[in-house]
Amino acid sequence: MDLLLLIQGLAIGFSVAAPVGPIGVLCVMRTLTGGRASGLATGLGAATADAIYGCMGGFGITFLAQTLIDQQMWFRLIGGMFLLWLGARNLASRPGKTAGRSERKGLLSDFGSTFALTLTNPMTIISFGAVFAALGIGTTRAAYLDASMLLIGIFSGSALWWVVLTFGVSLFRTRMDSDRLHWISRVSGMIIAGFGAAALLSVAV
Repeated sequence: MDLLLLIQGLAIGFSVAAPVGPIGVLCVMRTLTGGRASGLATGLGAATADAIYGCMGGFGITFLAQTLIDQQMWFRLIGGMFLLWLGARNLASRPGKTAGRSERKGLLSDFGSTFALTLTNPMTIISFGAVFAALGIGTTRAAYLDASMLLIGIFSGSALWWVVLTFGVSLFRTRMDSDRLHWISRVSGMIIAGFGAAALLSVAV
């Protein structure tokens, strides 16, 4: 049963992470401009935030989960503004000009930005809560072990997607000169800003 839950978690985590969104665009752009480590740090930031929301949905932390869901308008507002800022920074950046920053500081920044961005989507709690309910995993003490195994699988599946994406994109990195990287950075900046504008519009309507 534990192995089955682990496999189910892997499939769920992979499928949740795979759809293209602002995090995926950021991961691709950072992999091309900063290398595999930057792309992986970006993806793992999102996977960690998903795991936190998965814990809330899976272990029945209803009070905190409901509070976050009730304040989702503010989360969308913050997330939209954050995306606009990231998009504008990409539009204004020139790949290679920031190479002097320390690698550790850069990776922490890559991880932290997507971790914070993913946390602005508390509706993820409902998705994971529905998954646990569909699999018949409740909040009894015995079920905590099953929930823990499923969460490990979800995080591992999400992380696996980011590893696959990062290594796949990195194969094209050696073919990119500075002009192409600059063009990619500008296009990704516009796409990310578009996601941010859409998030802000969803608050207004």
